[in-house]
Amino acid sequence: MSAPTQQSLRVALVQQQNTAERDYNLTQSINGIREAAAQGAQLVVLQELHTGLYFCQSEDVEQFDLAETIPGQSTQVFGELAKELGVVIVASLFERRAAGLYHNTAVVLETDGSIAGKYRKMHIPDDPGFYEKFYFTPGDLGFEPIKTSLGTLGVLVCWDQWFPEAARLMATKGAEILIYPTAIGWDKNDDAAEQQRQQDAWVISQRAHAVANGVYVISANRTGFEADPSGHSAGIEFWGHSFIAGPQGELLAKACDDKPEVLVAELDLQRGEKVRRIWPYLRDRRIDHYGDLTKLYRD
Repeated sequence: MSAPTQQSLRVALVQQQNTAERDYNLTQSINGIREAAAQGAQLVVLQELHTGLYFCQSEDVEQFDLAETIPGQSTQVFGELAKELGVVIVASLFERRAAGLYHNTAVVLETDGSIAGKYRKMHIPDDPGFYEKFYFTPGDLGFEPIKTSLGTLGVLVCWDQWFPEAARLMATKGAEILIYPTAIGWDKNDDAAEQQRQQDAWVISQRAHAVANGVYVISANRTGFEADPSGHSAGIEFWGHSFIAGPQGELLAKACDDKPEVLVAELDLQRGEKVRRIWPYLRDRRIDHYGDLTKLYRD
């Protein structure tokens, strides 16, 4: 981890409830960023695919019309906003790379409005209600942190948050904060106990990445019910619960489950260094015996 140039960093995330109206959603994102900046936030994270509904509940070729280029409309809008407010913004886009080639991409906008870097989602789910393999090509940029004026960011996306390998690779390349724009929720047919188990597992997994790597974690999820346009399922109740965790997994801030919210927290940039000195996981890794991790399964 590089030595921080400042003692603290004020960060924020925007938890939204989306509609089918892109302009409305975009306005909510912009308003959330402005509210965060007004509270002193220097880094603001938006949820996964924040300009629209989560269209991956069904397979529909017309949805490819929602994709945009990078640079493009969204990067221009958020780049100008980042420059105006003097903040770093992490925005999530449905990227049109070429005809028939699309990615689920997170873009980091610098305080001067430029694109600091981008990350293309590497792990792509294909499950009932989450048919992302139909829409997104797996990322080809690897697990490369993005350097900004505020520090080095390990940007990942949603399904990536369940894989400890992704967090570890970001951390061993110098990421000081792991960032997860997310869209996850409950199947309305599951009972309350199962829903709680799922949400607990989601939180525990990401807090564990913070602990195992001695880094901060910012996880921005959406909230609200979104119907399945195909009618084949009961739709998804996105569970919100966005949070910011410290390098020992401690919860610094947590959003509610069922409404939009701007969440802000102050990060002590020295803590990661201090925690790693007393819990030196990177020192004690047995990389000489980890070769089998490159196998899908050890038969």
